[in-house]
Amino acid sequence: MNKKQSIQEFLAPKKLAVAGISGNTKKFGYAIFKELREKGFDICPINPKLDEIDGVKVYKSIIDIPDGFEKLFIVTPKSETDAIIKQAAEKGIKHIWVQQTSNTKETEMIAKDLIIELIHKECIFMFAEPVQSIHKFHKAIWKIFGLLPK
Repeated sequence: MNKKQSIQEFLAPKKLAVAGISGNTKKFGYAIFKELREKGFDICPINPKLDEIDGVKVYKSIIDIPDGFEKLFIVTPKSETDAIIKQAAEKGIKHIWVQQTSNTKETEMIAKDLIIELIHKECIFMFAEPVQSIHKFHKAIWKIFGLLPK
């Protein structure tokens, strides 16, 4: 499947596990949680250091999340990303989006070896509808220059 189709399929159920959720409202891991919930996504947050965020239970690891979460979004430090992909494969998750800057040199090969549909080097805010604010502008610029996934 091409990247555009992969992104559409990833976002369609509006149900995601998210590794790297942050309780710090100034961090990207919190912005992801807040904005995706506002857009109607059912988010299963994962962070070994948190018990809850905004009244939602936070799971300690991928292995602990409830069944039914088949898509995983990763917004962790690079040093954690590849181990999380391996845990996701053990859990049976086969569609993963690694937020740009969270991937390593090995991420793509690890996902390929584990037969995981991988989206990376893309910002989810440019694709999770409705796209708003600076992300809408950024997406328009990418479209003009032919940089959006095809």
